[in-house]
Amino acid sequence: MSEVRPATLAAGLPRVGEYFGKILPTLRWPVLFAGSETEGSLAAWFYRLDSWAWLLFETANMAALATLMGAGAALLLAFPAARNLGAGMLARQLARRGLEAMRTVPEIVFALILVWAFGVGPLAGILAIALHTAGTLGKLFAEAIENAGTGAWDGVRAAGGSWAQACRFAVLPQVAPNLLSYALLRFEINLRAASVIGFVGGGGIGEELYTVIAQNYYEEISAIVLLILLCVAAIDLLSERLRHRLIGAPR
Repeated sequence: MSEVRPATLAAGLPRVGEYFGKILPTLRWPVLFAGSETEGSLAAWFYRLDSWAWLLFETANMAALATLMGAGAALLLAFPAARNLGAGMLARQLARRGLEAMRTVPEIVFALILVWAFGVGPLAGILAIALHTAGTLGKLFAEAIENAGTGAWDGVRAAGGSWAQACRFAVLPQVAPNLLSYALLRFEINLRAASVIGFVGGGGIGEELYTVIAQNYYEEISAIVLLILLCVAAIDLLSERLRHRLIGAPR
């Protein structure tokens, strides 16, 4: 049985509010736009903005590279995993079971293993996110391929094209907008994942956030969390516009 009880929730909820109260900055309107040496100003709250902005840029790069790597692997495995392309039972089962294995293991578990193998830093985080991305996107890509029409496929095969050529010239052009849409959506998710991966040594802003949480630097916690939220929101808006442009939907 779970340990969730109404009494436990009632006792713990005020503590959650107390913690949020601690991380709120002590801003004062008369000095709101003063320099970083003035307590109560925005500049004092974000006194390490330059280093945090660089870490956020590193986190976004991690997410982008992991998405690119994961999407590439997913694309290669999605064609044999699709049931309608006749890749053969063995190839289909190997592709599908491999994709299942990659998306079943959480990114943070992959990161713990890869940090042990490659050491602390962005490489472990990128590889961990890429593995999980490949498993998730591979399933979505395979389903998109299974929903594609078979007329062009039959035409390429009847003209003597190989299985790989039919995948490239008959199926891929049909499903490319959907695949790009899925990849962009996954990029948004991976930015959040890259922030969490830093808690186990995967690089990026997550390492800094873990440090300030561990040392109870309350106002720095809220400053970093706000920056992450703004970064995620900006990328969400940009990705949404790109997805709508790709699929031709109204914004």
